[in-house]
Amino acid sequence: MHVLSLLSMATLALAAPNMIRKRAEPAPLFKALDHNPSAKVIPGRYLVRLSETTEAPSIAQTHNAIHTYSSKGLKGFAAELDDDALEAVRNSPDVEYVEQDQVINLYDYISQEDAPWGLTRISHQALGSTDYVYDSSAGEGTCVYIIDTGIKIDHEEFEGRAEWLQNFTDDGKDEDSLGHGTWVSGLVASRSYGVAKKSKVFALKVFAEDGSATGAGIIAAMDFVVSDSAKRDGCPKGYVANMSLGGGFSQTSNDATDAMVNAGVFVAVAAGNDNVDAAGTSPASAPLACTVAASDSNDVKASFSSYGGVIDVWAPGVGLESTSYQGGSTSASGTSGSSPIVAGLGAYLMAFEGLSGGEGVCDRIKELSVQGVLSGVPEGTVNQLAFNGASS
Repeated sequence: MHVLSLLSMATLALAAPNMIRKRAEPAPLFKALDHNPSAKVIPGRYLVRLSETTEAPSIAQTHNAIHTYSSKGLKGFAAELDDDALEAVRNSPDVEYVEQDQVINLYDYISQEDAPWGLTRISHQALGSTDYVYDSSAGEGTCVYIIDTGIKIDHEEFEGRAEWLQNFTDDGKDEDSLGHGTWVSGLVASRSYGVAKKSKVFALKVFAEDGSATGAGIIAAMDFVVSDSAKRDGCPKGYVANMSLGGGFSQTSNDATDAMVNAGVFVAVAAGNDNVDAAGTSPASAPLACTVAASDSNDVKASFSSYGGVIDVWAPGVGLESTSYQGGSTSASGTSGSSPIVAGLGAYLMAFEGLSGGEGVCDRIKELSVQGVLSGVPEGTVNQLAFNGASS
């Protein structure tokens, strides 16, 4: 009688449904450092993308998955795999590819004392106005998922329209301990600083109290958006997601972003604050994301803003006042602010014009945008500034 090792049993469990079929060669392994030499790889942790016909739970359970993804266009799991388990996974005919997990960055903001101006800029085609012009529908009936550090949901600026949904970190604290998510949410939907002043905002916490996050956790939040938006009531005008975050290029992250869009969610993503071509980062490079770069109050490219062919639109990103997690308000800068302005604009247009969500919302934002007014825009990057059409 032969005794099977745990590894052998795991390998057989993985292969059992496919004993007849064999891969001609192992599934591709995407290494983070191949795209970004400064990527912070999480040793031994992998994102496994499965074919759409595969029953994900069986394989995921075999390898003690940390997260399991079941959305259409994003079937797979995240797990810690040793070399032998990795080889077994890559040789399964149900696996499309495997990717190293990596640390994801929260796009920082820089505290400033500048007066707010972003709202006035997106409601006028030319500089110099001091009022924000918008339709009274103001995003009513839309819901915006904020994939970030959480939200101070009892901030008076949200008027009861902020809701805590889920914490994807291990910190055990269902609160915004860093402030980034609260500031972002205020630019989307707060009473004084928001573009869509009647939208609801939902907190999906992916950055722990110490500021850490993983690709696996963020992808789990995106998977949650797909499933939650399909069954949630109370958002008759549609769904939006904002991600003011990013890291090195990740095929899994891009697939997850596109899965949200294909599910009918309008997704706004920050271009990044490293002044580089955003094509090398994710989720900014996701084909269906609405990727947003930052401009300043003089219609000049913000010095920190990333750029490139993946940019869809520009929006204010310097000296933006918004809600503080400590109460009151704070002023800051970054593409982290440009993205929620466009997320709010998407929610506003979905409520006002009856847009159905998904990729078409970004197309409408680009159609409305003011062309050629920005200076300092690198060659190969669009020159179009977000505009709500109110004063046209």
